[in-house]
Amino acid sequence: MKRLCSYLFFWRCAVEMNIENGEFEDWRGSKADPAKHGGVTASSIACVVEVLENMVFLSNATNFVEYFLKSMHYSAAESANMVTNFMGTSFLLTIFGGFVSDSFLTRFKTFIIFCTLELLGLILLTIQAQDSRLLPAINSKPSKTQEAILYTGLYATAAGVGGVKAALPAHGADQLDHSNQRVVSSFFNWFFFSLCFGGLIASTVMIWIQENLGWNWGFKISVVTLSVALCIFSMGFPIYRYKRPGGSPLSRIFKVLASAIANRKASLPEAENTQIYGEKRNHDKFRFLNKALMGESVASTEVEETKTFIGLLPIFASTIMMNCCLAQLMTFSVQQGNIMNRSLNSFKIPTQSLSVFPISIMLASIPIYEYFVRMFRSKNNHHPGILNMFQPLRRIGLGLALASGSMAAAAVVEAKRREAANDDVVLSVFWLVWQYLLLGVSDMLTLGGMLEFFYSEAPDTMRSMSTALSWCSTAMGYFISSVLVTISNSVSGHFGKEWLGGSDLNHTRLDLFYMLLCILNFINLLNYIFWARRY
Repeated sequence: MKRLCSYLFFWRCAVEMNIENGEFEDWRGSKADPAKHGGVTASSIACVVEVLENMVFLSNATNFVEYFLKSMHYSAAESANMVTNFMGTSFLLTIFGGFVSDSFLTRFKTFIIFCTLELLGLILLTIQAQDSRLLPAINSKPSKTQEAILYTGLYATAAGVGGVKAALPAHGADQLDHSNQRVVSSFFNWFFFSLCFGGLIASTVMIWIQENLGWNWGFKISVVTLSVALCIFSMGFPIYRYKRPGGSPLSRIFKVLASAIANRKASLPEAENTQIYGEKRNHDKFRFLNKALMGESVASTEVEETKTFIGLLPIFASTIMMNCCLAQLMTFSVQQGNIMNRSLNSFKIPTQSLSVFPISIMLASIPIYEYFVRMFRSKNNHHPGILNMFQPLRRIGLGLALASGSMAAAAVVEAKRREAANDDVVLSVFWLVWQYLLLGVSDMLTLGGMLEFFYSEAPDTMRSMSTALSWCSTAMGYFISSVLVTISNSVSGHFGKEWLGGSDLNHTRLDLFYMLLCILNFINLLNYIFWARRY
């Protein structure tokens, strides 16, 4: 019996050692079998779940505006700000969700917990929406208790979204063979396709339901849909492979930085080239961090982990301006569409469904891109220069260039629309297709490239948090867009009339604001090229 216990103990220790060295495990805690765990089927579940989850997220973002206006009796400005804050908070909290996933829980458990939190938030909002006692009286503002229930449900949902969006793409990519970068790249492309498909359902089916059956049905369907998504994801647990969290990466980064600062006056360790055995791309970067090795508590792998993460930040910062352009599709482009001819034969396109244009373009661009990638790879296997054009950094760069081009096109179209409006001519909304087309392809290349780049280049112990940088870039782009509008109005107001003052676009200079974004994005592209070449 003692021998059996000793054997089991040493066997378990061996398994633990393999897992600590980066091996995946199955749901029982044993080393994962590639024939049984992971693979394309397991990663495909993440794509299916993303369709449902993003449908719920975007349909609620649309539903909230009407709900806040008609049921909670907030003003239009307050309702718009509440929705913007909700979406921005959801994306920013992906960093927290990624931190939890990398530090304390597996990505599977992180998804289950945060998806449940999102579901509970939606249930609370649904209960409040159906119970007249929890709603304010007609023409009255909500009470403190009613507001507390509203904000609890709203930000429980936002926190859940943050954790889900951080854990789900990283979990899906974990199921694949990382030695085959093409498979990983294809996964992120189809994950982005799933994200867009969920957005398409939200912009069509859910909009129709809310307009014809009532906004309260939006909450009910969201609860059912998210419950189904949670069940589908959970049922895959026997075939998933898991990686144990490696402790707080932020603690290790702060420890390295603190040690490097404490030893800043010392010369670099003589043995730095032999002590640092992490990924060799970082050997000559941020060499000042090597001084942290003079601290007894800092390991060389921790220094390399810190170097790798810091190296990702300039790329992350260079993508924020592109997301300022995307924010225009949700704001000014919709306002443009409202005063343009939205008739298609006898059918009038709903204002909320104008986002179908960019989403449809994004959906179509993924299969086309995948087709050309396969075609080029099959014909140019021996030409690495051609294959390198599909690398994530190059895709991001092309996406940023298209973002600048889209704003130039938007400026031209807006100038033409204003000129036509002055002649009492209403242009067709399909003139906006040019900016939607360029920005749609730009978003596909940029966000898809970011998800793949941050996941593939991140340290193994920080992949969820690094992938979350993609979503944080989106949130910061929306916030900075608001800041740019304020600054543009302030500066232009000093020299005459505010560019974006008033509510009538026929008397604003939206075309000049679009041109400003074009110039800023071009400067940002040059900045990105500088950092990408140094990476």
